[in-house]
Amino acid sequence: MIVLAGGAISWSLGIRAQEVRRVGLLLVGDAEAQLLEAELGNTLNKLSPSKGWKIEFEVRSAAGNMERLPDLAAELVARKVAVIVALFTPAALAAKNASGNIPVVFIAGDAVGTGLVRSLSHPGGKLTGLSTMGAQLQGKCVGLLHEMLPSLRRVAALTNAADPFSKPFVEQMQLAGTASGVEIEPILKIGSSNEIDEAFVSMARARADAVVTDGIFATKRVADLALRHRLAAATTPRSFPEAGGLMSYGYKTSALYRLTALFVDKILRGVRPEDIPVEQPTEFELVINARTAHALGFAVPPTLLARADEVNE
Repeated sequence: MIVLAGGAISWSLGIRAQEVRRVGLLLVGDAEAQLLEAELGNTLNKLSPSKGWKIEFEVRSAAGNMERLPDLAAELVARKVAVIVALFTPAALAAKNASGNIPVVFIAGDAVGTGLVRSLSHPGGKLTGLSTMGAQLQGKCVGLLHEMLPSLRRVAALTNAADPFSKPFVEQMQLAGTASGVEIEPILKIGSSNEIDEAFVSMARARADAVVTDGIFATKRVADLALRHRLAAATTPRSFPEAGGLMSYGYKTSALYRLTALFVDKILRGVRPEDIPVEQPTEFELVINARTAHALGFAVPPTLLARADEVNE
C-alpha cells in the first residue's frame, strides 16, 4: 500500500481509490440535523464500500429562517451534489425549484397534497421520498392532549403561512377538535420565525389551553415559549419533548431516516427518482416529557405513561 502525506489519497494494489459521492442535506432548522446526518451516514457507509464510493455530506440549514432556503438549495446545486435530502415541505419545495437535474429525496408531511409529487406510486419528475402523514399525526396530538388534560377546551394551531402543508394541517386539527369536543382557536399562520413570540402572545390572549405546532417549529425556543405561557405543547418530531416540549406523536425518527438512506442509495446506484414509489412510515412513537408536565402543574395519566415509548422524567 502507498499512502501520500496527510492521508489525502490511498491506494491498495488491485483496488481503486474510493470515489466521493456528495449528498446534500437541506434543513429548515437544526433540531433534527445531527440525528439525520448520523442515521444517513451510518446506513449509507455500510452500503457504500462494496460499490467503491465514500459518502460525504454537504449540510445547509436555514436555522429557522425559511426565506433562506432557496439560496441554500442553490448552494447545494453549485456544489454538484449527487442527490439532495430535504427535511420538511418548505425545504423540499426549495430543492425542487433549484435542483435542475439533481434528484431530491424528501421527508415531508403530505407529498401529494402539497404538490411535491403526482402520486405516491408514480411520483414523476426528480423527487421521491417519505410522505410522513404529518397532518393526520398532528390531528392525533389533539386527541392525546385532551386525554392528558380532560379539562382541555381550546387548542391553538401554529403553522407556516408560506407552506402548502398548512392547509391539511389545519384541516386535520379541526377534524380532531370536532371529534374531541375541543375548539381549535386561534389558528396562527406566521410568515417568519420573527413572529413566533407574538404568536404566543395571541394564544394567551385567546385563552388557549394548549398548542399543536407544525413540525418545523419543534424547537427549544417554541418549547420554552409554551412553558412560559403555561401551554401544553405537542407536535410530531421527538426532538420537541427532548428540547422541553410536553409531547410528540409521530413517525419513529431513526427508522424513518434509515429508510431515507435506502432511497438515497438507490439513486446513487442509478435508479431514477420517478421509478421509486413514495413510502409512508409504518413505525410511530409517543414521547412525553413528564418534567414539563410537572412544571405546568399536572401529572401525566397512568394510561398515557403506559402507552408512551419514552418518558423523560
